Amino acid sequence: MGPLQYSRKPPPGQGFSCARSHPHGCRRCLLKGCERWFHPSRPQARYCSPTCQRAARRWRRWRAAQRYRASDHGKQCRRCQSQRYRQQRRQRRALTVSDTPAPEGQRPAAIPQDFSGWSCDRPGCYQLFVPSPRSPDQHFCSPACRQALRRVRQRDIRRLERRRRGARPRRFRVRPPP
Repeated sequence: MGPLQYSRKPPPGQGFSCARSHPHGCRRCLLKGCERWFHPSRPQARYCSPTCQRAARRWRRWRAAQRYRASDHGKQCRRCQSQRYRQQRRQRRALTVSDTPAPEGQRPAAIPQDFSGWSCDRPGCYQLFVPSPRSPDQHFCSPACRQALRRVRQRDIRRLERRRRGARPRRFRVRPPP
């Protein structure tokens, strides 16, 4: 654990400085692959730009589809869809009178029946992993992804605790130079 883990300041070579007059401090973008430092416009902001927000939304849709396809109902629907596709293909092949067969792609030699690959919980991480026997409830593909989401959750908890205590929001005064 390095000193920059909980720091509200970007590393020295990163272009801008976090002024103490900014109400929400500096933070890193949660999206995997971006991780830029930014000044949030509101306390709950997790992403540095609308582009990162769209990418996170796309990741959430992808992850929901992965979960659905792994469920029993999703597998059944996919099986029915594949059967309908094969029937349509047979019907089309019967209609076309052609001596040369259409080229088809290669399938893998063996398709595992029960692939228990999970997707990482960090937004933007499309990494699939197999949970280790030591920790079957694993949610992240790497320690870096786990730390990124931990930072966000701890920040949210601190904010909620301040609200529960009835603390007033901090007001920063810009002091004139001496």
